[in-house]
Amino acid sequence: MHALVGENGAGKSTLMKILYGMQKPDEGTITIDGEQVSFASPADAIARGIGMVHQHFMLADNLTVLENIVLGAEKLHGIGAAARAAVVEVSDRYGLNVRPDVLVEDLGVADRQRVEILKVLYRGARTLILDEPTAVLVPQEVDALFDNLRELKAEGLTVLFISHKLGEVLSVADDITVIRRGTTVASVAPGETTPKQLAELMVGSELPSPETRESTVTDTPMLTVDALHLSATDPDGVVRAVLDGIGFTIHKGEVLGIAGVEGNGQAELVEAIMGMRDPDGGTITLDGADISHAPTRKRREDGIGYVPEDRHRHGLLLQAPLWENRILGHVTEKPNSRGRLLDLKAARTDTERIVAEYDVRTPGIEVTAASLSGGNQQKLIVGREMSHHPKLLIAAHPTRGVDVGAQAQIWDQIREARREGLAVLLISADLDELIGLSDTLRVMYRGRLVADADPATVTPEELGSAMTGAASGHLEHVEDGTETGGGAAE
Repeated sequence: MHALVGENGAGKSTLMKILYGMQKPDEGTITIDGEQVSFASPADAIARGIGMVHQHFMLADNLTVLENIVLGAEKLHGIGAAARAAVVEVSDRYGLNVRPDVLVEDLGVADRQRVEILKVLYRGARTLILDEPTAVLVPQEVDALFDNLRELKAEGLTVLFISHKLGEVLSVADDITVIRRGTTVASVAPGETTPKQLAELMVGSELPSPETRESTVTDTPMLTVDALHLSATDPDGVVRAVLDGIGFTIHKGEVLGIAGVEGNGQAELVEAIMGMRDPDGGTITLDGADISHAPTRKRREDGIGYVPEDRHRHGLLLQAPLWENRILGHVTEKPNSRGRLLDLKAARTDTERIVAEYDVRTPGIEVTAASLSGGNQQKLIVGREMSHHPKLLIAAHPTRGVDVGAQAQIWDQIREARREGLAVLLISADLDELIGLSDTLRVMYRGRLVADADPATVTPEELGSAMTGAASGHLEHVEDGTETGGGAAE
């Protein structure tokens, strides 16, 4: 198990894309099993037993899990019963628990990742490349993933993984390669280094901490959600409650963190607050105004900033230049428009400012968003949203897939805005981030807020166990809005 670490834009993903045949190198050699190889396409790499799970998954939303896995590999077992049996067999062997008939669009991010891993194993991969495999997982899921990877390793498979989570790298990797600005700067053994030393090798600076010491919480409510209810029809045609009586208040200067395993209603809660879904019942109040059924643009203009969970699907136009992406979501607001007309000159000038202030590594503002590394795309989004001085920031996984330097910048921006009275709804799979940044912590499970935690005393392990449905330690079980102390959350 070999880890590749480095800051955003260091060249990690590019290197892996070359190894997977997606890009051709200008020079240098690749040797597999002692034989020099050259890949013209991913098909060549797959034929050589190399499989890649990308940071942004390559799945077709409108197909089932089974169809996604078989797609392009029909020669192996066809598309019928034999293919299904092979998929189930591989899934069971590695404990991936994949449901073959569910539509991919109905899956959470952690489930999608398992589908991607199964997809490459189904094709007979012997070398697995994983780009940021744990960015979206809670501790228990990370442990399960690493157990799966150790199993693969025990069967003679090679695992190459890119990660920004240095603690994890040190706990599971057999070897670590550090690259900076496109060059290998160090190769280290986990036993001979610390997270601090690794961070310094990566970015030339110490590892940042998300810890927030001083409280800035006021008595002024900014967002109040009351008895929010939303139902949806699942793939089997059954109507079920996705949000079941959700209620909370975020005050000016307060960060409310919501912890939960993906797929327990966090995404739907964000979409209801943003106006992307219309709730069946309950109210959403922003700064004293009822916005329960207001259009998304109205909510944006009223001061909601949004860092989406999936930056490619909901945050950027990948083939558009950076200045055009700066306008997204804020078309009617200054500096993007004057009256009823867009002001492209002002938008371009402001994009230059965001690029400079948020350290977005780019040759210029005319390049496409797709040409930036994931972390630089994220910095552009955070810069765009903070530029409109929101009253409420909804931050879903704000530092997913970004390096330690960018992470520190984003945390600083959130802290700074919080000091100025910003209310923040923070949803994250990084429990250290949740505990460090939040003033108040709630646990979401099966569409309900089931437990409260005190960020000052709770541990990631306690939070993780509450997220899987069993509260303990410093957590207080919540039933119908009343705290009952201790106990297990359903």
